[in-house]
Formats: sequence, C-alpha cells, structure tokens
Amino acid sequence: MAYTKSRRLARGFFERDVLEVAPALLGKYLCLQSTDGRTKQFCITETEAYRGMDDLACHASKGRTKRTDVMFCEAGLVYVYLIYGVHWMLNFVCNVEGVPQAALIRGLDGISGPGRVGKALAIDKSFYGEDLINSRRIWLEDGETIPFISTPRIGIEYAGEPWVGKPWRFLYKQT
Repeated sequence: MAYTKSRRLARGFFERDVLEVAPALLGKYLCLQSTDGRTKQFCITETEAYRGMDDLACHASKGRTKRTDVMFCEAGLVYVYLIYGVHWMLNFVCNVEGVPQAALIRGLDGISGPGRVGKALAIDKSFYGEDLINSRRIWLEDGETIPFISTPRIGIEYAGEPWVGKPWRFLYKQT
C-alpha cells in the first residue's frame, strides 16, 4: 500500500493520557519503509500503558535519565530500550512534554510478544527519538476500531501493588 498522508496519525492522537492512547492504538497500522522503498504495514493487536513518574512499573518513575529522556519530550516520538541484552522494546511517547508516558507495542497481527515485535520489525537503538509524525521510515496510520479487553500488565512484579494489578494491558478481543 502506498503512503497516504491523510491516513497518518497526527501528533494530537498521541497528546492524550496513555490510558486513552494505548487502547486507541489497537487496529491502527504500524508502517515501516525498508531501504528498498517498500512499505510494510502491521495491525497493532496488543499494547500496554506506562503512566509516568507515579507508576512504579514505568521507567520514568526513576526520574529523567539518558535512557528515559525521550519520554519527557513531545508526544509521538519513539522510545526504544533493550532488555536482557537481546530484545528491543518499541514504545510510543504519549501525553504532553514533561509528562513521561509511553505505550508499549506488545503485539501485531501474527506476532505476539514485545520481543518478537522488535525482532520482526528490526527495531534497534537507531529508532530512539524517531518522530512518528515526520519520519519516512516508521509511522502509524489510521485503521479500524476493534473490540478489546484489558488485563493486568505482564512481567512487572518488581513494581508491587497496586501497579501489578492495574488493567493497563489492552488486547484485541477475538470474536
């Protein structure tokens, strides 16, 4: 499918609380342009919300660091980080400058798990801070509204309650 500017999500989409953005990302299309000029599209099917300095599961809860700096910037930027020295996690910065929130992309149509997402898309450190609004290699396009369910986030036991039990994981509800 050819790039159509009218379908690209605008910054305003991301300039909301992550608890609005994360479920709204479901059904949207993550688009990547390869070096040969071809564009691949992937439907987003699972996300998780990380809600700022008070959320002990959010990296920003430790304050502004070299790793989290982009989370404190304007909405619509890419936040990537490496876990276990192997997997690049793909996140999109939400809310307004100074309010560090991000939505983790946990699943795409046919790809389950954030580590697998990063690998399948060849995400690496070079994507850190990329602007989804103006980038020619990664962006989001509008899609369909799809039914979803919310559950507690995965793999954040270190944060303790109430953060472990927050239903801030959103996934496509197959009917």
